[in-house]
Amino acid sequence: MAEKILFIDRDGTLIEEPHDNQVDALEKIRLVKGVIPALLSLRDAGYIFVMVSNQDGLGTSAFPTEDFTPAHQHVLDIFSSQGITFDEVFICPHTAEDQCECRKPRTGLLTAYLASHQLDLEASAVIGDRDTDIEMADKIGIQGFRIPDLNWAQIENALCSRHRVAVVSRKTRETDIAARVNLDADQPISLDSGIGFFDHMLEQLAKHGGFSLSVSCDGDLHIDEHHTVEDVAICIGGAMRQALGNKAGVGRYGFLLPMDESDAQVSIDLSGRANFRFEGAFGREAVGGLPTELVPHFFQSLAESLGAAIHIEVNGENAHHMVEAVFKSVGRAIRPAIKFEGGAPPSTKGMLA
Repeated sequence: MAEKILFIDRDGTLIEEPHDNQVDALEKIRLVKGVIPALLSLRDAGYIFVMVSNQDGLGTSAFPTEDFTPAHQHVLDIFSSQGITFDEVFICPHTAEDQCECRKPRTGLLTAYLASHQLDLEASAVIGDRDTDIEMADKIGIQGFRIPDLNWAQIENALCSRHRVAVVSRKTRETDIAARVNLDADQPISLDSGIGFFDHMLEQLAKHGGFSLSVSCDGDLHIDEHHTVEDVAICIGGAMRQALGNKAGVGRYGFLLPMDESDAQVSIDLSGRANFRFEGAFGREAVGGLPTELVPHFFQSLAESLGAAIHIEVNGENAHHMVEAVFKSVGRAIRPAIKFEGGAPPSTKGMLA
């Protein structure tokens, strides 16, 4: 899963720039204004922090490592005491004259880290106080924020107000699909699966779920509807799972609705663990070109690709109403589950797998 990672400079960004351009006494270390509350909000929004700092001449007689280490550890301890930790800390000791690959704006320090992590390129960022930090962001292919052009409150707002958007494509010998979701907008809704009634049901799912959904599908409908319905569910669920990230701040659970004489009851848990249960029987084999046997299969595939428990119970007499009630009910259950409420992931474990 793509991760939201912030690569953060140290001096001038997390702590005020040391006056001697090396390291001050412990009692002189001062945090940059607003950094703690901003990082706490960003942590709760699912961001991972990595410190990346140039420390010119570290390890030389002019800048002994034994002078730097206790002060640097003190900085880490200050942040740790506030609940803020760094996944990795990278320090480059070389000067600009050395032309080494690990000195910012070059990305040599991060080569192994970037290779072992899948970055969410839209959400990740570099934060620093120098042009070299912005240049490094460009080299990685992510956005950059420069202090003091922006303060920490403004950076937090820019990153936390970002819409949860994801696109998933899937191409097989049976289907060619692209699905896009925006969990923080209700438009546009654009659907083209090749099955008119299925498109109408997906519209109900998105409309009542309160999220934007675009699906285009070129499927082997000349053979059967099965592959189209199943693979569309896989793509939608995968896109939603990616957009949710680590699910920090979401409602997690969602519940129910009647549709004329029909009644559908739905429970959802964005637990990260796929589970599906369906109870109900449709009185027709197909509605509008959509085989009714594929309705539970669609939601089973959605539950598996989304990583959610979805339990559905439907009763009624009119198969059209019953199918529509199911899609609307699942949408209504999704709405509070994906709603961003703020805070850490809603789990005593501290994470939703």
